[in-house]
Amino acid sequence: MSELIRSRSPQCPSDVVVQRAAATQEEVRALAARARTAQAGWCREGPAGRASALRAAADRLRDRADAVADLVVREVGKPVSEARAEVDRGAAILDYYAQACYAATGDVLAPSLPAHQPGLLFTERRPRGVAGLVTPWNFPLAIPLWKAAPALATGNAVLLKPSPDALACGEAVEGLFEGLLPNGLLHVVPGGTETGRAVVEASDVVSFTGSATVGAQVTVAAARAGLPVQAEMGGQNAALVLPDADLGQTAALLANAAMGYAGQKCTATRRIVVVGDAREFTEALVAAVASLRFGDPAEATVVAGPVIDAAARSRVLEATEAARASGARLLTGGTGGPTTADDGWYVAPVLIDGLDPAHAVAREETFGPLATILAVPDLASAVDLVNDVRYGLVTSVHGRDVGALLDAARRVDTGLIRVNAPTTGVDFHAPFGGEKASSYGPREQGTAALHFYTSVRTVTFAAPPRPN
Repeated sequence: MSELIRSRSPQCPSDVVVQRAAATQEEVRALAARARTAQAGWCREGPAGRASALRAAADRLRDRADAVADLVVREVGKPVSEARAEVDRGAAILDYYAQACYAATGDVLAPSLPAHQPGLLFTERRPRGVAGLVTPWNFPLAIPLWKAAPALATGNAVLLKPSPDALACGEAVEGLFEGLLPNGLLHVVPGGTETGRAVVEASDVVSFTGSATVGAQVTVAAARAGLPVQAEMGGQNAALVLPDADLGQTAALLANAAMGYAGQKCTATRRIVVVGDAREFTEALVAAVASLRFGDPAEATVVAGPVIDAAARSRVLEATEAARASGARLLTGGTGGPTTADDGWYVAPVLIDGLDPAHAVAREETFGPLATILAVPDLASAVDLVNDVRYGLVTSVHGRDVGALLDAARRVDTGLIRVNAPTTGVDFHAPFGGEKASSYGPREQGTAALHFYTSVRTVTFAAPPRPN
């Protein structure tokens, strides 16, 4: 009997948003076979037909914007302002890849043919087949779309396995394409770990976003099967604050980057590394965190709602207690938790200082509203501390001295560097990905995604030899 997948609202856990039977391995194989059959025609559709389908999906998302944003709030507890922004972003992603259907598919090179035999040497990209997409719950529209849209734009079929905690949003993504694609080209596959494994095994190219532990399993499985794979995983992201940074503006920026959406973003700020005396900046940051509205994500002014489930809440509270037990100082938060099934998985934003940088709380991702302040004497020490974790997704650097900003940006070991901007926030038309344990394989988004979902072949086209 198949596992039953239930998605619950984190602000009201008794509210079951959707429940479905998990797809079995045999069912996943059958869906992949259908998708592969449909893909043969889709790849011959040409750019105009593919672009039309993606544009229509974008228009449909805009028409359904309010209902979809409400679903995001209900299912994953995202504050409504962020949910609406994610809907807008999803439509823009579809628009971008609709236009990308017309992007160049290769290069023309100089052939090395005999002078008496003119010809062409060129490359062209063609779809890989069935794209297996395994996506998380925290961006339940944007991440499925920034994977599925380029896969479809380049002529592939899609098997989308959303997180069990965002299954209804995954089905909403599928609904955007209903009637716009050939039958069987795109399937949303409900399920957990076993279903995800079956999706990887049944696909021709794999893209994953989630935890480092599961991502490592996905990359190993794909490598064993000889499949192209990319995996976007965790981050223990730092904000590096130089002595000349504007205290008020930087504190407000980092408070939102650390605690917005209850810190449930792979790009959220986890460590705030302050160069020099940190006391004044710490006071500003505590005030900024305290000013954030915490509560029901459906309320327009709320910045931090619940965490996704009971286990996530426990991780934050346990990390807070471990830090405090080690001698660190709790500056804000550390309280919260349901007393009944309808109270929601709330935990107040946690800000800590005085923590040993070698402590696990400073080095490993809690994935919740928890951040640490770390003081260092100089820029060299700051860069060393930023780099001294196994992750390398994003770093933000804050200050006015252009030379120091450039020096820091060149030396930090992360895939994304944001100067006087928060660690959170991603440009969907630019390459996205990290270093070290944060990412594996090619980058996502922008033209990098078009390259990942296609393979390159080189064609030599020679005219018949001319008579001597």
